[in-house]
Amino acid sequence: MDFQLSDDQRALRSGMRDLLGAVFDRDRLRAAVERDGALDRSLWRELGAAGFFALRLPEAAGGVGLGLPEAVLLFEEAGRALLPGPLVATHLAAGLVKGAAEGEAVVTAVAGELPVAHLAEADAVLVVGAEPPAGEATGAESLTGEALRAFVAAARPVRSMDPLTPLHSARAVAERPPEVSVRTRADAERAPAATERTPAHAGRFRFEAALLTAAEQLGSAARTTEAAVQHAGSREQFGSPVGAFQAVKHLCADMLARTEPARAAVYAAAVTGDPVEIAAAKLLADEAAVRNARDCLQIHGGMGFTWEADVHLHLKRAWLRAASWLTGAGAEELLAADLGAAGRLPRSSAAPGRPVPEAGGGG
Repeated sequence: MDFQLSDDQRALRSGMRDLLGAVFDRDRLRAAVERDGALDRSLWRELGAAGFFALRLPEAAGGVGLGLPEAVLLFEEAGRALLPGPLVATHLAAGLVKGAAEGEAVVTAVAGELPVAHLAEADAVLVVGAEPPAGEATGAESLTGEALRAFVAAARPVRSMDPLTPLHSARAVAERPPEVSVRTRADAERAPAATERTPAHAGRFRFEAALLTAAEQLGSAARTTEAAVQHAGSREQFGSPVGAFQAVKHLCADMLARTEPARAAVYAAAVTGDPVEIAAAKLLADEAAVRNARDCLQIHGGMGFTWEADVHLHLKRAWLRAASWLTGAGAEELLAADLGAAGRLPRSSAAPGRPVPEAGGGG
């Protein structure tokens, strides 16, 4: 079995990298920082025209007709470029919210008591419940129009650690009357079949959002690794590149050793769609993004701490993403519950002492 990317997937990833290099270079990144993360609607429409949001919609519905593995590749590139905005929510809202697929609408999401990103600029808000009612594939409802305005009015801005991601506190969502929103059924084709391991109430929306966020973390981890290696090779100290010193070599090696297992986990979870594998991928990607950014900052030395360097932007965004959709604690609980269930199964005679994984599991 070949687990390498196909030629089409490589071309898709390369094309997205070229596109982002043209429409969101460092100058536009810095311009976004200066305007406190306010979205560039023209950039949003360019992403829509490129099929970023409609990637997984069927061709009959005006989409590209590709799958979750291809979406992961695009979000990895978005993470590399530090592309701002509620990319995950708008992508998942394609086909549910008018204009989302084309990039004409900005869609954000609220889950529990977590702060909401880019709420002031949103044309719709997806409210993601912990456990959707029977028959609901995602447990998400869409707020638009008067319902959206009421929701925004009840929210309040909070300080964000990431200058590219304005945040609002939206705890009022739990207290709003039910008539202010209209529930929209998610695309049934995205809902997994109910199994012992993936119950119908698990909420496919939340797990797909967690996986796409993990892909962004993976892209950021890879980019900071490259930036650290490049700086270590060009910056000289005592007449030698700083990369010649063993301590710096170890830091760079550790960054790569975190990035590649995270890449394997994210790509595998995109193929299987298994919630437990998504949880593992999110854990690994979060760790790689945060720790790689910290090590990259250390390798850059005093320069890395300055506002002019981009390293701190990767670190702050990584911290923010790590708390989004599926936190480390939530992922660990999911993995622990799965291991506990596997431990109660009969043991394999082929591997003494090792529990037999459940069918369809991530081993």
